[in-house]
Amino acid sequence: MGFLEAIILAIVQGLTEFLPVSSSGHLELVGTLFNQNAIPEENLTYTVVLHFATSISTLIVFRKEILSIIKGLFSTTLNDEKVFSIKIIISMIPAVFVGLVFEEQIERLFSQNLFLVGMSLIFTAFLLYLSEKLKPTSTTPLSYFSSFLIGVSQAIAILPGVSRSGSTIATALLLKIDKQKAAQFSFLMVIPLIFGKIAKDLLSGEIIFTSSEFLPMLLGFVVAICVGILACSWMLKIVRSSKLTYFAIYCLIVGVLSIVFHYA
Repeated sequence: MGFLEAIILAIVQGLTEFLPVSSSGHLELVGTLFNQNAIPEENLTYTVVLHFATSISTLIVFRKEILSIIKGLFSTTLNDEKVFSIKIIISMIPAVFVGLVFEEQIERLFSQNLFLVGMSLIFTAFLLYLSEKLKPTSTTPLSYFSSFLIGVSQAIAILPGVSRSGSTIATALLLKIDKQKAAQFSFLMVIPLIFGKIAKDLLSGEIIFTSSEFLPMLLGFVVAICVGILACSWMLKIVRSSKLTYFAIYCLIVGVLSIVFHYA
């Protein structure tokens, strides 16, 4: 993997991890442009590195909220921070179940299947459009049940082309959750999953570092963090200003082009 490829993939991951356009789908598309698998075996380590980088971006953007949660966990009473942590755990259940039970089937989906990517992007576009058009007249608090439903959306977003941030935020908005709370919960709920996946890959020995790839990976790591911070902050403003429709249009266009390219 060269420096240019490392930078391009880092920028794609940093942007699309937070913007509602599907990072997995775009990595598949970029992989097609490079005329290789989007996530080949030799690039598994780099994929993990990029996800780790965007997780750090989330930690930086939400550092005050995370510190508040950590402090609240040491309290002897059942406070808001502990309740929020429980909701995060509940939201993880669907994705953990799907990831463990259907791991081999999921891996086979990442094989430059542009038809699947296209259909998934169109589904993401529909969700984003729906969440913008069905604007609630009032908001409801984030409950344990709504946390689980948002977690189901996160599990569905394992499919390449279904945006994780887009589907979880859209689901939260459809459940009448406050926009700011919806975006915050969406970004924080994925952190334990990513760190858990990294730990699993490290323990299984699937991640292998070679000296020749160290510098491109390091460069990509730094680029992904910087781009991720910008994209995460931008996405929070986008949700507050109700501009998800623009991303719905983008996903629809890219989805249709992916299907056309699949049959071309």
